[in-house]
Amino acid sequence: MVPCAGGAEKRADFTMYLNLIQIAESFGVSEKVVEGWIRDEGLPHTPDRRVLLFDRAQVAQWAATRGLASKAGFLAAEAPALTAALHLEPLLRTGGIWREVAAAEVTEVFLKVASALPGVTPAVRGLLGQRLRAAGGVTYAPVGFGFALPHPATRITLGRDAGTLALILLRGGLSLVEPQVDEVPVTRLFFFIAPSPRTHLDMVARLSRLLSRVSLRGVLEQGASDEEIFEVVAEADAAVPEVRKRDI
Repeated sequence: MVPCAGGAEKRADFTMYLNLIQIAESFGVSEKVVEGWIRDEGLPHTPDRRVLLFDRAQVAQWAATRGLASKAGFLAAEAPALTAALHLEPLLRTGGIWREVAAAEVTEVFLKVASALPGVTPAVRGLLGQRLRAAGGVTYAPVGFGFALPHPATRITLGRDAGTLALILLRGGLSLVEPQVDEVPVTRLFFFIAPSPRTHLDMVARLSRLLSRVSLRGVLEQGASDEEIFEVVAEADAAVPEVRKRDI
């Protein structure tokens, strides 16, 4: 119960509070780590019967002083605009183009791309790496034409500056659990980490449109340079209307 002025008590307003599981998910740590923060770091909390509740504003202020501010989960600040995050060409320059990758090396490439993810703390990168290594931690999502769209299988909210995209060109076909949409072996992967669940859906749609372009498939078949690939992706970005705030 939360004490009120004058000694009265009232039940906590749950629209303002998060529980232990939500706090752990927000920071990408285990519940035991959060309990350690309460014990050793003074993480603000409110006991309510047998449940620990956390005031959003107090936790955000506490986290800001420790470099953990509102990067993930239920504490993530809403992005004022997502136009930059939804442009694929700068995201691809961040994640890079990886060539002649063996099937056995794909997970290692995922980890390297995640380790360079901008806009997040080392702790978040470490947790993301654990998720990518775990069995079933990556969904491959074949889309045809020899392409698949691998991405983290669990929901992630990182903040609007934290996305990345990598093009991975394989030496041979990749065997997938997911059913193929055509008979073309998967040899090209667009691995992405979206800033939020909402932008995840937008990136899937944007990448699907990109892969429908004959120009991209053509330059890849011709062994185009990295800059030629970037140019094709930038042209596709230019053809998409700007994202308005009310569309977020």
